Amino acid sequence: MIEHTDGTALVHVDPVVDEKVRALGLEVIAIVQQAEARVVLSDADVHEATGEIALIAGLKKAFEEKRREYTVPLNGYLKDINAVFKEYTDPLDRADKMTREKVLAYRAEQERQRQEQERINRLREEAAQAEMRLKGELTEPVNLVEVAPTQPAHYRTVAGDLGKTMVWRFEVVDFSLLPDDYKLPDMVKIRRVVIAGATIPGVHSWKEESLRVTAPKQ
Repeated sequence: MIEHTDGTALVHVDPVVDEKVRALGLEVIAIVQQAEARVVLSDADVHEATGEIALIAGLKKAFEEKRREYTVPLNGYLKDINAVFKEYTDPLDRADKMTREKVLAYRAEQERQRQEQERINRLREEAAQAEMRLKGELTEPVNLVEVAPTQPAHYRTVAGDLGKTMVWRFEVVDFSLLPDDYKLPDMVKIRRVVIAGATIPGVHSWKEESLRVTAPKQ
């Protein structure tokens, strides 16, 4: 990697032209061909296959080391770059959240007042109708309060427009009433309990043979 004083950096990003990667790739082709042609019919075949599995593990390690040669510097720069921009975007996110909350709070309060005005008028009209039924006349006029108009659905400005949308929200109030389709098992937790040798009602656990090949120490 070559760093420059102007804040830029030159990094390797094309492993296709890397001679070491290309050489490892040729080994991969050979190993895949051997794996496709391999027949395991005896312990001797298993012994030979073991060597190949160990070789595959070594190649995987070599590829991982080469991959890290390319990605570690890039990830480091990416982390630093994201951190710098995050210093600016986080305050913007907070400002956006505060402004939206204040607008929504205002609109909610205006709607609450409007509904309260309608409720007051409804009660007064009902009282007037009851007095008419009782006395046949009204002793005083029905004074209705002024009802504020419904909040506008859109606001238009030179900088941009603001519109409302209705979003569904939910919370689970009684897990026992949820249909089974919505009860997702915690697979990580179940695996941890099974490995510990415990049993879980409704879970069938068993062991299957797997292979673990240890490469010889250098």
